[in-house]
Amino acid sequence: MARRNLRKGMTMIGPTPGLRVKQLEVRTRKDSGRNRSRLVEVAIKQSNVTSPMRSSPLSTPSKHSRSPSKQHFWSVDDETNVADMAQPPIDPIRLPCTMNDYIREWLRHKEDLLRILLEMEAAPSPRNCTKCGKDGVYRCMDCMHQPLFCPDCCRILHEAHLFHRIQQWTGEFFEDSALHMTGFQLYLGHNGAPCPSASPGPEHGPSEGQRYKMDTRAGGMGMVEEEWEDIDEVPLHLRPPANSKYLTIIDVTGVHFVRVQPCQCLDADSYHRQLFQAKLCASTFEKPSTAFTFAVLDDFLRENLECGTSGMNYYSKLRRVTSNVFPHLVPNRYRELLRLAQQWRVLKLLKWNAFQDETERSSLGDLALFCVACPQPGINVDPDVDLHDWKYTRTVVMDGNFKVEHMHEKRPDDQVWLMDGRGFMVAHPPYQEYLQATLHITEKSACHNHRAISQANVSCGKLSATGIDATACARHGCFYPHSVVDFQKGERQLNMDYSLSNALGYNMTGIKNVLCFYDINCSYMKNLRKRVDNSPFLHIPSSLQIVPGIGIWHVHGHKQECYARYAPLFLRGSGWVDGEIIETLWSILNIVSASTRSMSSPHHQELLDFQMNDSNFMKMIHIVDSLSRKLKAARASVAMARDAFTKLDEAVSSENRQAWSIQEESALGGRVRDVSVMDIFEMQLKKAPTVCAVELELLEAPSQRGTRQGAVSWITRGLGIEESEITLAITQKDSSKYPSETKRLAMAWRADRLAVDRSRFIADGQIYLAPLHQGTDADDYSAGMTDVAHHMSAVDDVVSGEEDSEGSMDEAADAVPLKMTKIAPLPLPSNFGIERCRAAGADELVEMELKLRIGQANDALHGLQIALADKAVAFRGVIRKATSYSMRTRAWQMVNSIDISVRQQAAIYKRCREAMIALGADTDTLTRFQQLQKSHMAVHTAAFSQNAHDHRSSNLPWFWCMDIPRTTSSKNWLTEFYRIHWLRAKAVKDRWEEEEDLLMSEFHWTMNFFKFRAKKWNTKCLSFKAAGLHGAACYAARQKAVYDRLAEQGASKWLNMSPEILPLNQ
Repeated sequence: MARRNLRKGMTMIGPTPGLRVKQLEVRTRKDSGRNRSRLVEVAIKQSNVTSPMRSSPLSTPSKHSRSPSKQHFWSVDDETNVADMAQPPIDPIRLPCTMNDYIREWLRHKEDLLRILLEMEAAPSPRNCTKCGKDGVYRCMDCMHQPLFCPDCCRILHEAHLFHRIQQWTGEFFEDSALHMTGFQLYLGHNGAPCPSASPGPEHGPSEGQRYKMDTRAGGMGMVEEEWEDIDEVPLHLRPPANSKYLTIIDVTGVHFVRVQPCQCLDADSYHRQLFQAKLCASTFEKPSTAFTFAVLDDFLRENLECGTSGMNYYSKLRRVTSNVFPHLVPNRYRELLRLAQQWRVLKLLKWNAFQDETERSSLGDLALFCVACPQPGINVDPDVDLHDWKYTRTVVMDGNFKVEHMHEKRPDDQVWLMDGRGFMVAHPPYQEYLQATLHITEKSACHNHRAISQANVSCGKLSATGIDATACARHGCFYPHSVVDFQKGERQLNMDYSLSNALGYNMTGIKNVLCFYDINCSYMKNLRKRVDNSPFLHIPSSLQIVPGIGIWHVHGHKQECYARYAPLFLRGSGWVDGEIIETLWSILNIVSASTRSMSSPHHQELLDFQMNDSNFMKMIHIVDSLSRKLKAARASVAMARDAFTKLDEAVSSENRQAWSIQEESALGGRVRDVSVMDIFEMQLKKAPTVCAVELELLEAPSQRGTRQGAVSWITRGLGIEESEITLAITQKDSSKYPSETKRLAMAWRADRLAVDRSRFIADGQIYLAPLHQGTDADDYSAGMTDVAHHMSAVDDVVSGEEDSEGSMDEAADAVPLKMTKIAPLPLPSNFGIERCRAAGADELVEMELKLRIGQANDALHGLQIALADKAVAFRGVIRKATSYSMRTRAWQMVNSIDISVRQQAAIYKRCREAMIALGADTDTLTRFQQLQKSHMAVHTAAFSQNAHDHRSSNLPWFWCMDIPRTTSSKNWLTEFYRIHWLRAKAVKDRWEEEEDLLMSEFHWTMNFFKFRAKKWNTKCLSFKAAGLHGAACYAARQKAVYDRLAEQGASKWLNMSPEILPLNQ
């Protein structure tokens, strides 16, 4: 019996004889990256079932089935009618296997697999050639089933597989051998047949010096070698053919020595051309002795692209493939591999871009592939459309990479450039000319001291380039062609200017708007236009509007105002981007950066160009899947963003909504002229002065006559000592009943340090308060301040109570073996009293301490706000969501630690207010700094939620709104917070709506790009056919088919994802 719960979407299994039903939670991962959890019922076989009807989960329900929404569907009616129902057999459900399950399964077959592996080392019986039946002494390791061959059959059957690895039977085991030992020769031309014009020569059998005799050991009939005559004791398969011309050929299967017979016809091509037509790339053109197969060059490029394998490591692998025991005896062709790989990369790029010969006009970046989804007028965008629309905004991101270094060269004047400037790296001569003609001007940043600025003049040492700078599209992460530059010292502005100028000139005809992301745009963009106008090497159209931005990760390292001015959230037309995508691209180049460090400049440039071109290529072939995933996520996010904004907008009055909309539109429209207008997205509140600000103001102000130097710093030291003593005392009181020795030692160390600081402070006080100390002792001024324990008990009355679940603080303090030392008051003006200070002529000291006390009170209230907000977040996001006892325990420990911080800040503030009273603060000051009450420490989590509906009815304590200007028109102090939340929620909604529109447009632009490239290759194909270039025409036809297939796949994906939207051709 099976029933389906339509609401839950699971199949429910009823009671079945011999089976027990168990509910399990299965977690799967969707294509979108989100995890999905669902409950499934598993039928488990039971042994010794006595009562089929009661073997169901009803007798012993699982923990999942105890909730009403997840229990088995079983009723009395089911029980009475179960005998009449047919019981179909139920197969137990097999859950997906994990990696360990597969390994456990392999363990059961380990011994058997090892036995088979060892049996393969022996020769089959009878040991006959699989082709002619003769004595088989060779077996091929690369042919299927490792067949046995006689020498003649082995040579004949491997004419088309000359790089297979073979082994020879010695009578006891198979030993590595080589095809040239069977007399194999490679014939060039005539489709691999011997040239009829070649002079007849002796037939080559086994190599000279390899004499064989019949071996009858172990019942075998084979040929074995008598002895090695080589004095170096080189294995036979590593010895080149003796007394014969041969070619060393490197393939993916290792290093081979092959006798080569070229075509000797009168009209025959040159030797190196014949080799190239046989897919062998000769290392030299005159009398080549080494050649590399196309396969090994392609494999090396793929290994270098995917794994970052260097040339040395790759050739070391080939040597081990040739002989795992004697790799050091294999000929070393590492330098030839590097040289031919460099040439092979250029040939591949020329082929991929349909450059038949160098007579065709070349241009900068013409061998590079750019982003298929970015708007490019004339390629994937109709140039006649209105390019002023925000959708046609180009997004670029710049960044430097200091891991791609390059050392000075021994012969810098002797360089051969194969594709200078035709890839992603800029052309070398113009760039060097620009560097020599441009003076580097160090500009001080008005923001923080960023690394990009501080390293602009670092020592370069033995490096000609300390790194590179690249420009990429910020939405898809594709490098811009002809925009990557070297750093000579550090990340200087002149390097970045050259990169940006070249990037903004690539396929940008008609584009009017650009969003530019850079880590330090707050400093970089200030004088960009001025630098461009003063340089003859740079060109950025004056009509091009550049909006600066900073990536979301880097912007948090800037000053607070930089967030609203440069964060991607507040950039109209950017969609939902982070501006940090270029950081993910560096991982590709960092892998090969170590191998390019000591290359020549051309080779260094060409390898990086090839890496970046492959990165863009991989982006292109995966762009459809990427856009579809992003579009699905954007549609879901748009709905959530609209819902969140609507809920917040409902609680806003129409007057505020209209005023805030005008503010937003004015700021977004005027940010290009003055970026400071974006500050409306930040709190427009005047912050209260801190202790540091007050101290700095007092130190910079001219001191009055009669006041000793250092009085301000001395009073500040006293306030700090008071804070430390209060903090230590509360920590001691809130310690556990039995603190560890480490904790007790730490508190004892703090107390001892405070005692030393107190002694020094009192000693220095004799200098500044000498008139007050004359004829007095400490008891005379101690009445002006109660001890710290009194303050703590008073604060405890404010913050303790129902939140303390383990008893009162007094009871806890009695159980703690730590004794709280009674702290005497410090000799501060507030402890002497204002009357006594005025009588002694210390009015200026009173004024200093009063100002510092106000700053200290501001700091304490700010810390109190942060602590209470953290407590609200802990209650809302941790305690309420805790699902286990251990999680709740940790959550309450977090709340208790926050409570200690609340008590500390409250105690400090209470002491500050008492000092203000003692110093004769006026009524306005005491009205501003009110007395803390127990109700003020209560936490209302709704007040800290951005979209809570009860904001307007919240009555938070006075210190939450003490920084709001008195001229605020709203009667509710939350008006300013609502304005910020409304503006930012609207920005989130707008960016997600832009993201959805952009992704749909990018889908169209991608399809247009594929169609454009297909049309281009079709035109090439026709022109090649007309010119009689049949090979080039076939390749162009194949490339056209590739782009047609990409366009078809994209169109199919679009229709499956958006059937309700207009087709791509509309």
